[in-house]
Amino acid sequence: MHDIVGGPGQTAALLVRGPGPANPSMHPGNYFGDTVAVDDLLTEGLAADYAPAGRAQGAYMTASMSRPVFVVSVTLHLTAGRYNGSTLVVPGRDDTSEPVRELAVVGGTGALRRAQGHVLWNTARVEPPLHAVLELDVHASVPVPTTTPRAKAAAMTLASHLNKSDGPVIE
Repeated sequence: MHDIVGGPGQTAALLVRGPGPANPSMHPGNYFGDTVAVDDLLTEGLAADYAPAGRAQGAYMTASMSRPVFVVSVTLHLTAGRYNGSTLVVPGRDDTSEPVRELAVVGGTGALRRAQGHVLWNTARVEPPLHAVLELDVHASVPVPTTTPRAKAAAMTLASHLNKSDGPVIE
């Protein structure tokens, strides 16, 4: 996931300047309550020129007065491969001082309808001045629908694929 908060290729925009105070654990100019809207590129690898996999669309807000913590609410809209057109809903707490953070998967649409699980979220690198590259390792399962035999078979195949320990990584 490529979160670019300014400059060429910007994918994130400040919606609300928080009322403060300034957060001492972050770069100057970051305040408690800052709220940012995102339309970040998801790629199949860590480089921005890798094949696009979708977009992370939503928002995050600075949620601590003293630590680099954000409250995140994004929908991962997948635009390639077998999950093209499907989404995953990912809310959670993102303490960027931790090497790996765990956020929840609380739903989805399309082939990922009613998905549940978690995302292991880590900052792979920060490219100066304003481009954070995040690696998302998704662990999710999808309940088997009982509406038709064909839908049930497709869901079982998908669930078995998503539950493998060497499952797909979206970055």
